[in-house]
Amino acid sequence: MNTTGDSGMVDVPPGRVELSDRRTLRKWTVPLEPFRLGAHPVTQLLYTHITGHQPSTAQGDQLPVEGVSWRDAVQFCNALSSYHGLSLAYAFHADAEGVTWDMSADGYRLPTEAEWEHACRASTSGPRYGPLDEIAWYRENSSDQSHRVGGKRPNSWGLYDMLGNVWEWCWDLYDPEVYGSYRVLRGGGWFDEHWSCRASVRRRSHPTFRVEDVGFRVARSTVSERLCRES
Repeated sequence: MNTTGDSGMVDVPPGRVELSDRRTLRKWTVPLEPFRLGAHPVTQLLYTHITGHQPSTAQGDQLPVEGVSWRDAVQFCNALSSYHGLSLAYAFHADAEGVTWDMSADGYRLPTEAEWEHACRASTSGPRYGPLDEIAWYRENSSDQSHRVGGKRPNSWGLYDMLGNVWEWCWDLYDPEVYGSYRVLRGGGWFDEHWSCRASVRRRSHPTFRVEDVGFRVARSTVSERLCRES
């Protein structure tokens, strides 16, 4: 069993990504430093090994963990960091939803949505990095259930299940002026139609909600990224 996480991570190069929101018609560009991202969503095996909990509705060691809230996901990141003796990315506060991110930490964290989309696209410009049936589990081919991670073709950077299988929590607030503490979800899931499984699609959910088609993958900042943020 791989409990290190890092041997299952991919080096993502620096770049620039244009994000867009269909609801507001807003577009914005984000420059990105290099970082590391999990090759696939966190599995039930790893989640249970680190936390002692098995929250998923569907059961299977190599299935993506689901039924986890955003807060569960950031707590897992800290627990995985502690397991490996790394500095914690997140600090929790008295407010049930209050979490701050120490950007200088070398521990595990959630990707930002800009990092997620940059990694998903892998230098492609279309809505997907390949034919949907070859890269994703979605409503038309999933038999209404999640599937073991890594079962479809990865993108050119070696990242699996960036589209389909389970939605993935990102660090960012979705739109704090309208939706308060709701956080961003990306990627589409096994129950979604094809139009939801696109690199640019944004969804939102409350940070305490647990849904059976929502999981996450972990990221880590590289040394150069941390130095850039500290300067």
